[in-house]
Amino acid sequence: MSIDSAPASLAGASAFPDAVPTLTPGVTAVPGKKILLAAPRGYCAGVDRAVDAVEKALEHYGAPVYVRKEIVHNKFVVETLSKRGAIFVQETDEVPEGARVVFSAHGVSPEVHAQAARRNLATIDATCPLVTKVHKEAVRFASSDYDILLIGHTGHEEVEGTQGEAPDHIQVVNGPHEVDQVEVRDPDKVIWISQTTLSVDEAMETVQLLRERFPNLQDPPSDDICYATQNRQVAIKKLAPRADVVIVVGSANSSNSVRLVEVALEAGAGAAYRVDKADEVQPEWLDGAATVGLSSGASVPEILVRDVIARLGEFGFGEVEEVRTATEDIMFSLPKNLRADLKAAGQTPDRPHRVRESR
Repeated sequence: MSIDSAPASLAGASAFPDAVPTLTPGVTAVPGKKILLAAPRGYCAGVDRAVDAVEKALEHYGAPVYVRKEIVHNKFVVETLSKRGAIFVQETDEVPEGARVVFSAHGVSPEVHAQAARRNLATIDATCPLVTKVHKEAVRFASSDYDILLIGHTGHEEVEGTQGEAPDHIQVVNGPHEVDQVEVRDPDKVIWISQTTLSVDEAMETVQLLRERFPNLQDPPSDDICYATQNRQVAIKKLAPRADVVIVVGSANSSNSVRLVEVALEAGAGAAYRVDKADEVQPEWLDGAATVGLSSGASVPEILVRDVIARLGEFGFGEVEEVRTATEDIMFSLPKNLRADLKAAGQTPDRPHRVRESR
């Protein structure tokens, strides 16, 4: 799909794909060739909210609207929003003084908020509420003088934002291989928290090793790895043993998309690959394959998955079987100040705030 043919809105219904996609008319299916389509897949509630925030800001305030970092880690989404008037920058000081800036779904540190205030920027904070929860945990335990072990990937925007909440109390643990390097002041006053998009299995392996070193290591008050990350990993684990090849749609800098490829291989897939878009699917990947598993990361719009299904149809994969392990119906309301501005202008943000998940 080209950016020119992108849907009018990247947010909204694409977050909750209900119907199982079918093949493009005219495609000839080969008997025995099947696509196992993971569900849930694609957009999570936090991503949908963040993308919608940029789209609504562009509609309401007009272009340009600046966005610090990528609003979500998906190349197609970023390129599409750029064409519509969003300007993506790396740092706050690249935004003209007094302009409007959206903070990405991954969250920012207090220092970034302070920088924006010094430049008189109008901010829209699109941080995922589940990331905000981790930030609050960090502040809470730092105020009680705990050593906080943040399991995550150094350099990831979410980790930088969380660590910035209490830099003197937080140290990042990149995985099991770094556990032996961890040093704490008081082994009886240590707690772990995590990046929300990690592999559940990898995070728990790191926690187990940390607990062997620090038996009184405390768990966070609630699970930090987000529901969407867990659900997508569970779904791909279920289909992977049945798949000769697994394809994950998602960008290279999307932590949860990269993890899905790893989870698929660990769960028994014959092979697994990540693609940004359909034309990256290579014919040789499908040689001798009868079953292809398909999923997408939490920052991927459904239209890109449907493009891959159409691409696989060109190679005779005509049957689509959905492999569902959960049904998500969570949506988060838009950022408060954006919602207030839309309401004052007589516009109703059509986003019910639902926090329930049915299985």
